[in-house]
Amino acid sequence: MHFLLIGLALFLLYGRVSPSDSDSRRIVVSQNQVDDLVRQYRSAFNRSPTDAELDGLVNSYVRDEILYREGLSLGLDKDDPVIKRRIRQKYDLIAEEEERSDPTDADLGAYLKAHPAQFVRPAVISFDQLFFDPASTSPDAVEAVKAALAKGADPAGFGQPSMLPAHVAGSSIELVARDFGDDFARQVADAPVGRWAGPMVSGIGVHLVRVSARAAPVLPRLDEVRAAVAREWESDRRIRSSEANYRKARANYEVVVKAKLP
Repeated sequence: MHFLLIGLALFLLYGRVSPSDSDSRRIVVSQNQVDDLVRQYRSAFNRSPTDAELDGLVNSYVRDEILYREGLSLGLDKDDPVIKRRIRQKYDLIAEEEERSDPTDADLGAYLKAHPAQFVRPAVISFDQLFFDPASTSPDAVEAVKAALAKGADPAGFGQPSMLPAHVAGSSIELVARDFGDDFARQVADAPVGRWAGPMVSGIGVHLVRVSARAAPVLPRLDEVRAAVAREWESDRRIRSSEANYRKARANYEVVVKAKLP
């Protein structure tokens, strides 16, 4: 008798708290949902929907909701990698937004100092170059031109035309390597300032080069790269927040791997 009464009580309690089938078959389109549909339409088309268009939006919402519920009733949400990925992405987004905050100047300054390689301005170099085609100019002739330049001869009277610029101003070594070749860039990076040096070999021939200026890599001030630092700081914050949230959740699970791993 006692077990019978307890079972009856549990049956009645379940009937009160469990969702009824009629609720799963009832779709309520609230004013907030209609307002959201209107806002989405305005964002896409820069105007409000007509009455007929709004009716179509509501019908489309109802159709999506019905198909979604029918899919759930068939268990289509179970073990679906796409659904799992979307839920995981939404969970990560919620966790990140909970800890979102605007960085202070101290935060950005500390990040800039801790990650200088991401923001440092590369070394730049300025130089003049004279091109000589090896097919028509001998190495001795190039050396003779170099000697004349060392004595103060006007460089405008020497060299041959080429597709490469005769003067390069404030260019990074990476760009010099792109235009002239890696070997040329390495040599010009070590060339003395104010003197004609070479010959240096590029992809199209040989060159005599006079470096006029060279600037070492420099870490810019925060106010010069604030937007870039803020963007990288936010990306780093999101990654750290996601990892911290995972470690916190991971502590609540026991993981058993019943397989041989390589």
